[in-house]
Amino acid sequence: MEKQNQDNAIRYQIVIADDHALVRGGLELVVKMAVPNSDIFQTNSFDETLKVLSDENSIDLLLLDLMMPGMDSEKSIQNITNNYPGVPIVIVSVKEDFDSIHMAISSGASGYIPKTSLPEVTISAINLVLSGGVYIPPHVLNSKIDTAKEQLVDQSNTSNSNQVVSVAASTSATGEVKSNVVSGTEVKSPIIGTAYLAAEPGAKKFAEV
Repeated sequence: MEKQNQDNAIRYQIVIADDHALVRGGLELVVKMAVPNSDIFQTNSFDETLKVLSDENSIDLLLLDLMMPGMDSEKSIQNITNNYPGVPIVIVSVKEDFDSIHMAISSGASGYIPKTSLPEVTISAINLVLSGGVYIPPHVLNSKIDTAKEQLVDQSNTSNSNQVVSVAASTSATGEVKSNVVSGTEVKSPIIGTAYLAAEPGAKKFAEV
């Protein structure tokens, strides 16, 4: 939970968990650009990460490497989400394949940032998650939409491309409906990722931002 200092400026508590010091240092620079009023905790193993989460009761965001010592894929993510449900997790990993990203999001992560991402993409993703959204790399949904479009063309053999695009665009990795609306506002910013925002309890919409 964010804190307010004596000047009433909100301060965020953010954990960067990665076993490579160079990566942690680089991420800290990016986090400071995204959230200038932030206190950073660095950890280099899963056990150390759990200790920080246990000792600090106001963590606002966890940037988590999938491959650092002690990590056990979805079990580790679920461990954190079950024991610290108020802490959003963003996976930061060298893995960019659909299965890894789907596993992380399905296990409760609020975002997935490939380590090849540009700093401005990472900054936007961090701010999105801190605002309550879920960040997914655009290439994941693009690949699923392309696959759906190809399947529809093969099955229907129709020349009505508008119909194909319309149906394909409604298909996502989670089966939800794609929308260009976030909280009722048309999205006009450049596309750099995919955000899931809760429209009402139990329901989600997403838009590319």
